[in-house]
Amino acid sequence: MGLLGVLLFAAVALGRLAVAQDETAPNRRPVAIVADQRFAVGDRGVLPLYVSRPWTETLPDVTRAVVVLHGRLRNADAYFETAKKAQAAAGAAGATTLLIVPQFLAQADVEFHHLPADTLRWTLTGWQGGDAALGPQPVSSFEALDAILAQLANRALFPALTDVVIGGHSGGAQVVQRYAIGARGGAALAQQHIAVRYVVANPSSYAYFSAERPEPAIAAACPGYDSWKFGMVDRPPYLAGATPAELERAYIARNLIYLLGTRDIDPHHPALDKSCMAEAQGPTRYVRGHAYAAMMSARPGGTPHHRLWDVNGVGHNGDRMFTSACGLQALFDLPGCAESQ
Repeated sequence: MGLLGVLLFAAVALGRLAVAQDETAPNRRPVAIVADQRFAVGDRGVLPLYVSRPWTETLPDVTRAVVVLHGRLRNADAYFETAKKAQAAAGAAGATTLLIVPQFLAQADVEFHHLPADTLRWTLTGWQGGDAALGPQPVSSFEALDAILAQLANRALFPALTDVVIGGHSGGAQVVQRYAIGARGGAALAQQHIAVRYVVANPSSYAYFSAERPEPAIAAACPGYDSWKFGMVDRPPYLAGATPAELERAYIARNLIYLLGTRDIDPHHPALDKSCMAEAQGPTRYVRGHAYAAMMSARPGGTPHHRLWDVNGVGHNGDRMFTSACGLQALFDLPGCAESQ
């Protein structure tokens, strides 16, 4: 084999390695783009985010705010584009909507982009479960969401705001589902008579309130299956002040929509959580979502404020989920989702 052949073979091998790494752990790479705006979480750190309009000045025409959370790749730029696409598709309903897409960065992102020391950063996946930031102070990702909701509750800035929707897909949906369990920020909005809705789209797993699981045999062989972020054992400090029963009652009281793509059924999807903790909840995201909603609704009192809508023909694709008829109804109350009838 000549030198050219050797180089070509090496290039192909490196390409295959890159693809393999991309499939197994693309979230380990620094993000390509850091959000262009900054939001101070008190005096404890600064959170990068995208906002569709200046939100530090009065916005008298804004009646709805949609907060969209990125997935495990921390690619807030892609989710901001999806949010804008959904807003455009919503027509008049989107015209008076403010879009907010926070970005939960990792240490590698801060180092690669030489970001200021006050930039909040988490472990690669800790932000999904409300863990404390690595720096500059131990701020929970849930506390960062609280701060965003407190900003929206400011009537001097948002005199006409009536609705806030917090939605996430995949890893972002994991955040939304866990945040909805505690969600202290909702209290400030409730005091201003602003309704809050949580939209959970295609997460890999859910936080259970009891030790029951759809796959009991897997759970029996998995020591950590009931630990946070899969269960109530060893909850983070943000949730430690209430009992599981109290947290469950609060969660059931939330207005929540599960969006599940009917084609998100690949048990070998590269981004699917395949840990025994997640496998105890079912083999695929679609099955796990239906099983979780069914088990919750079967509990005493059911879940009268929760809804589950199938998004027909869509797999693990946040853009298609949120721009579907059901996605638009979940985010903007735009009629058209057959599953909601």
